[in-house]
Amino acid sequence: MSTPAKREQLPEPIADESRLVEANVNPQTGFASDYLNHFSEAVMLLELMAEMPECREDFLAWQPKKYEEHFAASNFKHRDVAIAAYGEADPELRRRLDTLADSMNAILLAAREVMRREYSERTTAEIADIAVRWVKPLVARAGAVINGTEAESSAPLQKTIDALLAR
Repeated sequence: MSTPAKREQLPEPIADESRLVEANVNPQTGFASDYLNHFSEAVMLLELMAEMPECREDFLAWQPKKYEEHFAASNFKHRDVAIAAYGEADPELRRRLDTLADSMNAILLAAREVMRREYSERTTAEIADIAVRWVKPLVARAGAVINGTEAESSAPLQKTIDALLAR
């Protein structure tokens, strides 16, 4: 029987800037960009589908993850710092990041469900291309939230997300 991995002891306070920087957590926002790797993996599989149809199976196995779930399941050295900093982040910033993540997850799950049907490789590649065109700008926007460079108003983004999901 294996012993659970020892969790890193968090210093008080978690907002210690040097500790956050060491953990690759943006001290301004409290978020780690490593979370975007989860979505980038799905996008990469979708982009490869036209040339490598066998990527479909890998994409079908992809599962959505919330921020904390991503880090809890990862081997990220400072995952406890990333989770704690997220919990202490500005609630409005956290809401914006979570809204973007929920939108990306919804698009990717919808694409995955459509791809479970037995379409031709060409049709599957077209579906993958559409999903990539919808998700990539959201990944960039999530990166802006994580890095503290997002424009203040997210109203135009919400209209775009609503329009995409209404199709």
